[in-house]
Amino acid sequence: MSRVVLAMSGGVDSSVAAKLLLDAGHDVIGVFMRHGEQTSTACTSGQQASASGVASLPIVDPGLSRKQGCCTAADAADGRRVADRLDIPFYAIDFEAEFGRIIDYFVEEYTSARTPNPCVVCNNWLKFGKLCQYADSVGAKYVATGHYARLIPDPTGGQPPALCRGVDRSKDQSYVLFGLDRSLLDRFLLPVGGYQKSQIRDIARGLGLPVAEKKDSQEICFVTQGDYAEFVRGRRGDVDTSGDIVTTDGHVVGRHGGLENFTVGQRKGLKVAFGEPRFVVRLEADTRRVVIGTRDDLARTEMTANRTNWLVDPPARGFRCRVKIRYLSQLAAATVEPLPGDRLRAVLDDPKHGVAPGQALVCYDGDRVLGGGWIE
Repeated sequence: MSRVVLAMSGGVDSSVAAKLLLDAGHDVIGVFMRHGEQTSTACTSGQQASASGVASLPIVDPGLSRKQGCCTAADAADGRRVADRLDIPFYAIDFEAEFGRIIDYFVEEYTSARTPNPCVVCNNWLKFGKLCQYADSVGAKYVATGHYARLIPDPTGGQPPALCRGVDRSKDQSYVLFGLDRSLLDRFLLPVGGYQKSQIRDIARGLGLPVAEKKDSQEICFVTQGDYAEFVRGRRGDVDTSGDIVTTDGHVVGRHGGLENFTVGQRKGLKVAFGEPRFVVRLEADTRRVVIGTRDDLARTEMTANRTNWLVDPPARGFRCRVKIRYLSQLAAATVEPLPGDRLRAVLDDPKHGVAPGQALVCYDGDRVLGGGWIE
């Protein structure tokens, strides 16, 4: 029996993951990750939560901040109730300093006319990063989450597991895991990836878990009030990103209040009238211009990405695969060529719309994630 640190968000997926890990014979420790952002309901208890009837485990400080901050109190309470029902230890740990790094990235990307993906960064830095340090401090072999993705062991045992798409294609989250450290893949467990979402809810109902009908979170966890643009404006200081709205041929057709209000492919909120729909085609950090055009102007068949991360042996030459350019986009056939300096070029068979700098480009071979990078 191996000890496992499980990231418990208070949702149905990580809650059922705890049960699946227990059924597999593991010794499970539930951890709720506090981000420290103010919410409408503040956490009033400064004590660590733990399951009743279970002796508290000695927690060795892994270098993580224990400063008490605000949290999503309802989610923490849901996680604690599930842990009580399953009779496992549960700890709420303050990751405010670490989330601060993710928030800085989020604000900087929007200010620089890029569209960030904080979920990918959080997985890389925290859920499968800092939690590994925490797991080491409590003698845990594995770190687990409720992501809908699968880790398939190498049949020869000579290579790390293959990261693959979840069985439930409508919930697949393999895209946001492309940046994981390949050398650590054999330390990770993804218990719900082999199930349909409906099955996970059925398991939760059968166990009488209080989160069985809880809705999935659709928002970025640290943007607890207002919208993304308001959040960015509140944290970027005196940086002014307002400017002109221009057409692809350079005609000024309006003004905007800040680049953070826009992303490539956006149609709503432009506040300019034409005879046909207009979309954000490009954001320019240097001129602070929002460039708009027709849907045809959005089409791209070629793009580059930097800061690549490979979950297979890094390719030495071009190869055929399928790629995703956003979390909710469909897989597209492409030829990918590695470039010097941890970069790649992707040439698509058919044009895609809404290719946004700052988003991840992830390569697949069938269900397997090969790796990817950040769109330039």
